[in-house]
Amino acid sequence: MSRFRQTVKLTGFLVLPIIAFACSGDPPGDQARDSLSQRQRDSILGESALPGAQGVRGALRAADSAEARQRRLDSLVNEN
Repeated sequence: MSRFRQTVKLTGFLVLPIIAFACSGDPPGDQARDSLSQRQRDSILGESALPGAQGVRGALRAADSAEARQRRLDSLVNEN
């Protein structure tokens, strides 16, 4: 085998595991450090001046409306 092929093979052997590890996602400890809920992050984003923030605010209002409606329906079912 030529010296070039050996170098390429060795480089692939060393680099591929590093790339696979880097692309594997967040380490488990990162999720525990995140103290904000998805709702809180969306609310902060909705209050910002970023493009699309108005759409986030609208989606949050729609979610709140649907949740309130579901609570009303649940209370009607539980009363009977």
